[in-house]
Amino acid sequence: MSPFNCFWGSSPFTRQEIRQQRKSKQDKRPLRGELLKLVLHESPFFPYHAPSSVFYFFFIMASTTKRADFEAIWPSLSQDILAHAKKYNLPANAVEWFQKSLDLNVPGGKLNRGLSCPDTGLALLKQPLSDEQFEHLSILGWLTELLQAFFLVSDDLMDSSITRRGQPCWYRQEGVGLIAINDAFMLESAIYMILKQRFRSHPSYIDIVELFHETTWQTELGQLCDLITAPEDNVNLDNFSMEKYMFIVTYKTAYYSFYLPVALALMYLQRATPENLKQAHDILIPLGQYFQIQDDYLDNFGDPAFIGKIGTDIQDNKCSWLINQAIPLCSAEQRQVLDENYGRKNSEQEAKVKKVFEELQLEKLYKEYEEKVVGELRTKIAAVDESSGLQKEVFEAFLAKIYKRTK
Repeated sequence: MSPFNCFWGSSPFTRQEIRQQRKSKQDKRPLRGELLKLVLHESPFFPYHAPSSVFYFFFIMASTTKRADFEAIWPSLSQDILAHAKKYNLPANAVEWFQKSLDLNVPGGKLNRGLSCPDTGLALLKQPLSDEQFEHLSILGWLTELLQAFFLVSDDLMDSSITRRGQPCWYRQEGVGLIAINDAFMLESAIYMILKQRFRSHPSYIDIVELFHETTWQTELGQLCDLITAPEDNVNLDNFSMEKYMFIVTYKTAYYSFYLPVALALMYLQRATPENLKQAHDILIPLGQYFQIQDDYLDNFGDPAFIGKIGTDIQDNKCSWLINQAIPLCSAEQRQVLDENYGRKNSEQEAKVKKVFEELQLEKLYKEYEEKVVGELRTKIAAVDESSGLQKEVFEAFLAKIYKRTK
């Protein structure tokens, strides 16, 4: 096996495969420690006397959580949620309905938010996670995905969306309709049931519960501002401003997508000092803003064949970064074109808006913004104080995934 199969990307071994190797050897060492041994120490490229820094360097290269390992946590977790519902003598058809809601709405996405919890734990500890640490951080990751599912089910209904992850949105599934509102509530409530069941004795239990509540509140504030600023049936570009835009992307996206998973890992590992949380906040919120601005850019200038979807922000009257950049830059004639064509469900009118964006050189403006903001983020990351257990690698990993992404 080539060493690059191990080191540059995820490990080729699943937890199940490692567990089988352990059984055959009667090896009682921690499972994730065994994984590191198989990836590093048993490789002919790394003798046992190699410096620990060498092992750490290559461990970091292979230390992102394997998706299959993370997904393996979900079945038992979903069964715990259903078992709790059954305690109330919920009728069998209602249990079946709830199970379908869980299975269709929670797994199946990119899982970036969920995977960030164990990934952050690895970066903070600079060593393999124990089985218990991996399980607990993965559960917190799945609770983040439950929160995401709650938001998406609700958002699809409010936006009258058609598909989600290549399938009809949950509310458009046969027989669901407005029942999806209650289903969304149940997805959110399941978070706190699992937290109580699995983490009630943890020293940071209250902090974790309050973090989920606060993050939910922040996201709902962002959603409110988004809904009333850019309703699809009432196009008025005078409603738009960069101030509103930055509020929306900060509260609707940055907090739950970037800050929440890292803060959860810090709290679970008891490294959530006020200083560490502030440092994480001051890097991850601008990172989340950059991510959403990048998303807006790709919606217009990205290659649909590569991204996997056709951009709809112009036709959907989105309060996007591009339109907010265009408004103060455009001439009176260009503003008239925008007023008459933005937010219309018509490809010809959409093309007229795109032409104005090109005339204003918004692609160049975005690339200048990207280099500026990434430079600022790198400066902040380099200045991270690691004396209380926070690690620069946490933020470097996030930035590496986002910088100059094309989809």
